[in-house]
Amino acid sequence: MDFARSAPKVFRALIGFDAAAREGIAPALVELVQIRASHLNHCAYCLHLHTNDARKAGESEDRLHMVAVWREAPHFFTAKEQAALALTEAVTSVADAGVPDDVYARAAAHFDEPELAQLLALICAINTWNRVALATRKVAGTDERRPAAKNTRPAP
Repeated sequence: MDFARSAPKVFRALIGFDAAAREGIAPALVELVQIRASHLNHCAYCLHLHTNDARKAGESEDRLHMVAVWREAPHFFTAKEQAALALTEAVTSVADAGVPDDVYARAAAHFDEPELAQLLALICAINTWNRVALATRKVAGTDERRPAAKNTRPAP
């Protein structure tokens, strides 16, 4: 399915939500959050897209390789980034255990209330994009922003 063509108003609303959610958040942190949520959601399409965007924005290969294991490699990430990654994990898997108080408090210690609201919106936005990409069978390595190969993933 071509989601943008099939539901153009919804697609434009998601684009607007995504753009608004990014406002005021450092570009590197935006990409780290999107990469971690995409790991957790097993969204290869978004993972490929956002790791490439992070590289283009100057993110190091070392840090990109460590996002999935950030707890085991804390010296690669600032305390603020670690708090954002922990919140990303909690919100992405919210159905499992909610957002633990300590995770929220840690994020609140590094982000003022407007920043925390933006971060939460960003986490919600990438989780929405992951679900759209997974449900519509987007294939890693294809990207509507650039000419790409046709989606050839077989139906289950």
